[in-house]
Amino acid sequence: EGREDLQVNQLETQIWIKPDIQKTDVDFSEILNAIQEIANNVNIFFDELEGVNSPSKDDDSLLHHGNLTSTSDDASRLEVVGEEVPDKNKTSGLYFRDGKCRIDYILVYRKSNPQTEKREVFERNIRAEGLQMEKESSLTNSDIIFVKLHAPWEVLGKYAELMNVRMPFRRKIYYLHRRYKFMNRIEKQISRFRGWLPRKPMKLDKETLPDLEENDCYTAPFSQQRIHHFIIHNKDTFFNNATRSRIVHHILQRVKYEEGKNKIGLNRLLSNGSYEAAFPLHEGSYRSKNSIKTHGAENHRHLLYECWASWGVWYKYQPLDLVRRYFGEKIGLYFAWLGWYTGMLFPAAFIGLFVFLYGVTTLNHCQVSKEVCQATDIIMCPICDKYCPFMRLSDSCIYAKVTHLFDNGATVFFAVFMAVWATVFLEFWKRRRAVIAYDWDLIDWEEEEEEIRPQFEAKYSKKERMNPISGKPEPYQAFADKCSRLIVSASGIFFMICVVIAAVFGIVIYRVVTVSTFAAFKWALIRNNSQVATTGTAVCINFCIIMLLNVLYEKVALFLTNLEQPRTESEWENSFTLKMFLFQFVNLNSSTFYIAFFLGRFTGHPGAYLRLINRWRLEECHPSGCLIDLCMQMGIIMVLKQTWNNFMELGYPLIQNWWTRRKLRQEYGTQGKTSFPQWEKDYNLQPMNAYGLFDEYLEMILQFGFTTIFVAAFPLAPLLALLNNIIEIRLDAYKFVTQWRRPLASRAKDIGIWYGILEGIGILSVITNAFVIAVTSDFIPRLVYAYKYGPCAGQGEAGQKCMVGYVNASLSVFLVSDFENRSEPTSNGSEFSGSPLKYCRYRDYRDPPHSPVPYGYTLQFWHVLAARLAFIIVFEHLVFCIKHLISYLIPDLPKDLRDRMRREKYLIQEMMYEAELERLQKERKERKKNGKSYHNEWP
Repeated sequence: EGREDLQVNQLETQIWIKPDIQKTDVDFSEILNAIQEIANNVNIFFDELEGVNSPSKDDDSLLHHGNLTSTSDDASRLEVVGEEVPDKNKTSGLYFRDGKCRIDYILVYRKSNPQTEKREVFERNIRAEGLQMEKESSLTNSDIIFVKLHAPWEVLGKYAELMNVRMPFRRKIYYLHRRYKFMNRIEKQISRFRGWLPRKPMKLDKETLPDLEENDCYTAPFSQQRIHHFIIHNKDTFFNNATRSRIVHHILQRVKYEEGKNKIGLNRLLSNGSYEAAFPLHEGSYRSKNSIKTHGAENHRHLLYECWASWGVWYKYQPLDLVRRYFGEKIGLYFAWLGWYTGMLFPAAFIGLFVFLYGVTTLNHCQVSKEVCQATDIIMCPICDKYCPFMRLSDSCIYAKVTHLFDNGATVFFAVFMAVWATVFLEFWKRRRAVIAYDWDLIDWEEEEEEIRPQFEAKYSKKERMNPISGKPEPYQAFADKCSRLIVSASGIFFMICVVIAAVFGIVIYRVVTVSTFAAFKWALIRNNSQVATTGTAVCINFCIIMLLNVLYEKVALFLTNLEQPRTESEWENSFTLKMFLFQFVNLNSSTFYIAFFLGRFTGHPGAYLRLINRWRLEECHPSGCLIDLCMQMGIIMVLKQTWNNFMELGYPLIQNWWTRRKLRQEYGTQGKTSFPQWEKDYNLQPMNAYGLFDEYLEMILQFGFTTIFVAAFPLAPLLALLNNIIEIRLDAYKFVTQWRRPLASRAKDIGIWYGILEGIGILSVITNAFVIAVTSDFIPRLVYAYKYGPCAGQGEAGQKCMVGYVNASLSVFLVSDFENRSEPTSNGSEFSGSPLKYCRYRDYRDPPHSPVPYGYTLQFWHVLAARLAFIIVFEHLVFCIKHLISYLIPDLPKDLRDRMRREKYLIQEMMYEAELERLQKERKERKKNGKSYHNEWP
């Protein structure tokens, strides 16, 4: 009784302090409106009392087993006499039994779950907040209970105002910019040229897409006092389904389930097992018997499937506004970024393909590859101990030609282009993001004050301090405790990086050991290509190690992030993201860095080889160079990684959903699944990844690293990335629309911490490409030879005629009798000339054996080394200057967008003023009509 009296007092307070009632000049219509609102409040109050005193909703007597549309204890109260409800609404599985109240959210629990008391209190408080509820047991498992929630108009309006949900209130007025005559002439010529081209085949048919009203209207934060300003054709559809679900989720996150300041929110009930799942419903089936062209779309999900997730529209632009309306701004921004990245890959892929084709067309004119193929009299030293034979330099003719395809005169230009491209991509993405943020009303949106994580509260509930923003006491983590946890976490990260280095060390040992094994192999094909076989198998083993370590890294990153005890979910997400990216980036690229910068660099020379643990001789590069090994590493890893990711993203959910459907068909026949309600169908789908969009972003960011960091060694990387992304967009779209439950629509202004990671990769790519060109490729040695030692020395020319004799100048001479006992080959080379070899050649710039300092570095070696260092410094400074200049010249906000924002702000103020003036004038006329006129009225 005391509790009821308290609620009555609160209700009376709410009634008598209403500003509408306190006015002294209230007319009769305003009194009627106020009385009507009071009556609504009284109805809600009695509903709450009924919820408090009613029996538990977990009682089986309130469940309706086997019915597609269950009854509700509130059903009789919701139905309106004389109003017809379409039968389609009652059987679609998207509405309550009355066919009017749309299901905004679904909660799932099991009757056998022991957390009954918490659930009862939680559901009682849900009804007290004004949400309507129905329950129904599953058709396939009577232990599973579905709780259907609906938010009435009053609740939606109240919380939309609290959450500052922006809603449309006036149509946009578009205006044309003032154009100069010269620009008009150019536009006319361009439009005339476009007349010969196809009519924008990549754009979607406007007749197919619905009129998204919120994109053609000015919006403002919803206000119940100014509700007459907003465009409301139908209260049931004014708030779209994604917004309704977001509002209901906002309420559920703030409802208590137990006494205590921390016993609040749906997330805690999901974590402790009180509820098994919580999700908004899809808007029906994504398939239809009728064609979308003749009968239109059944719902937005069907429209998204036909215009976005279908493979037949792979060349079309994405309907981003529809994606944002259905899935929310956060997912919409991901697909906007992915589409922008894919579009920007077109010029990079085209230039990369051009560099490759340039290598193909100039292959027959390359002096270096000609000399390698014609060098039948040059015998190379063995590349491994004992079993590797002497070989003619001409045997590596094919590898020399393949190397030229990637390492030619256009490589440096392409490396500079890709460094600039990465900057242009990021700068123009900022402009694109600004346009999207404007169109989606995210410019002035600020994230709400985040709730503290339950784990943080449980750990530090004893220590509290005042929050400077909210002014409320909250758990506090001491600085010393935070520092100690960060130190332990950093130590764990360092240890895992050491594990990666150990794995790379193991791969190095494998390469060193197996090259001798393959050289003594029985099959001639493997024996003659022992180094290629070693590289190929090492890359495949490396890929398997990468995938195994990724599983370990995820668990370690999760453990270290929880050990740090981040305060909020966003802090936890950023910390976890940074660790996972660091782990996977090092894991994926460590072997590539070894091949690019260490393979063949510290091997010594014949007769004085450097050895690993004084046992294994370090691996040497192929006579044609190390670039072919780097190309193989990047090509195999990139293709296998993308294929595996695509399979796990789509294949795994497909197999799981197929297995679920198979079990249902066995139990209920082929017609059983079609009769399931929508909540049952969605429950049988796979939930979205626990880390949200993390896996999708991580895959693309790692691909961006492959596309930029070592692109000088593999110009086809952008083309492979482009082909993969065209498939990736449709795979992700298909997965979101058909294989996953509908995720909660959430808002975001940008892609978060990933943008900073992209900037870091862009900076790293400049450094790595400079070293690849200077150290890994033969670009600098060829340049030094052409200008200093070749036939054109001192003439300032560097054509193909200046490269005559380069191969011979890049090889040093070794006396075979100087071999160490453990390195001496089993064959003496008599098969080449009929007598034992006295000399062999190897790649290096060293003096001959009979010089005063045998096998010492020549002057050419120091010239090449100085040129390499100079190139690295000049290349980095030049590219960084270009990057900063481009970043400075490209504004983050387009000028036309800045003008539109200023004009919109001005027009909104004018519209609000005119609407308020119109309302006051209308009230004045009504007062005069009713005989109530006052002097000195305004206006």
